[in-house]
Amino acid sequence: MSFRALVTSKTDAGEIENRVEELNDARLPQGNVTVDIDWAGLNYKDGLCLTGQGGLVRNFPHVAGIDFSGTVRYSADARYSAGDPVVLTGWRVGETHWGGYATRARLDADWLVPLPKGLTTRNAMIAGTAGLTAMLAIDRLEAEGLTPECGEVLVTGAAGGVGSIAVSLLSRLGYQVVALSGRPQHEDALLALGASRLLERSAFLAEPEKPLEQARWAGVVDCVGGNILGKLLKQVAYGSSVAALGNTAGIALETNVLPFLLRGVNLLGIDSVMQPFERRVAAWDRLAELFDFTAYGGLVEEIGLAQLPDAAERILQGQVRGRVLVRPSP
Repeated sequence: MSFRALVTSKTDAGEIENRVEELNDARLPQGNVTVDIDWAGLNYKDGLCLTGQGGLVRNFPHVAGIDFSGTVRYSADARYSAGDPVVLTGWRVGETHWGGYATRARLDADWLVPLPKGLTTRNAMIAGTAGLTAMLAIDRLEAEGLTPECGEVLVTGAAGGVGSIAVSLLSRLGYQVVALSGRPQHEDALLALGASRLLERSAFLAEPEKPLEQARWAGVVDCVGGNILGKLLKQVAYGSSVAALGNTAGIALETNVLPFLLRGVNLLGIDSVMQPFERRVAAWDRLAELFDFTAYGGLVEEIGLAQLPDAAERILQGQVRGRVLVRPSP
């Protein structure tokens, strides 16, 4: 038996090469469940893996793809049977373990989640890691007391995958959402998803710096980190929270203690990689119920394996909006 995959290799000169190949099933890594993949997603981490950046991939040749959906082909684990639809996110699949840019994968059953009833494998990847992360962030903010009555919620990096889905989910839950983005050309799409207004990144950063600024946000889903996170912390309302889940603007955080000491602001780290099974299932169930996949359709792009290298460059350069779906089959 063979399968098709985009194989990432490193030459003796240290150059990264990506090539679609036919591989024997014996090349699959160890695992107790084999999945036939219908769809995979393109995420920022995938861009790093396909270009050899960030040190995420240590062993070559490699198959990237940090999330995918499909159908169980074989299972030695009692929780899954042949024909079961499943979704995979996290657990460093696509980084240290071969991932979703292939027609087949073999992995540990503990890493899978049964597809929620009524959710197709395609819709599962429209949401993907981005949707799961957005849902986990909102769940955490609400656990800290956020309600629609509290006031405006800010979403940074709003034109990206996580940000745009967070805008949609928050709007569906009745929140007044402000979308912060450095790409104002996507304003109409963000308003259509439910944002009440767009806040341009340049205008946001141009506001005078103070140790504490006007309290504006009842909650924040921050997808970018860096200087954006440092500034918005000074604008969060008393007792409110920021869910931090991205670092595309950098890993450095320049701020001061006053938002925490004088306003009781909470900075909540959101990790979607190592989430316990029960929490992932609960988040997927809520996501499947809330997310308007039809309304989001205009922000979905479909590509094949051969188009992934170019798409990887685009996502690292901030030129991708919404979600890119990858169909491994020709």
